Amino acid sequence: MKINVKDVSKIVEKYHNNKSSLIAVLQDVQEKYNWLPPDAIKLISEKLCVPLIDVYSVATFYRAFSLTPRGKHIVTVCLGTACHVRGAPTVLDRVKSKLKIEPGCTTSDNNFTLESVNCLGACALAPIVVVNGQYYGQTTVQKVDQIIDQYKKKKRKRKTIRKRKK
Repeated sequence: MKINVKDVSKIVEKYHNNKSSLIAVLQDVQEKYNWLPPDAIKLISEKLCVPLIDVYSVATFYRAFSLTPRGKHIVTVCLGTACHVRGAPTVLDRVKSKLKIEPGCTTSDNNFTLESVNCLGACALAPIVVVNGQYYGQTTVQKVDQIIDQYKKKKRKRKTIRKRKK
């Protein structure tokens, strides 16, 4: 993937090239690209005067960072105790079936990445699915289809709009 050097440089400059802002810079770059491309990591290292190994150490230490491309929509299924007891494994199975991927994978169209976590701290809403930060509580197998379909529709609407503009 080709990065826009100017965009990454602007992000670094936003934090005044301060090496103590490394995590914030990485967060902003990941928000822009939905992962941390190697070229962006190298540029951040150079701009902040932080050894490349240290940038990679931070990027691999925090689970929030991804060194592999992720889909446009991040689907997270909680498998914590409360969620597990209330049916999260069947919810996860339905998400896997619907997206045709396993946790840790991205769909071939780069639209969805599926993750599972041990706890989201929202046990009263169990079982819970999160898509792009939006929480869906008391998720059932039937609700999975509705949740995923609404994000698939968003993609289709954009394609329709683009076709009209041509």
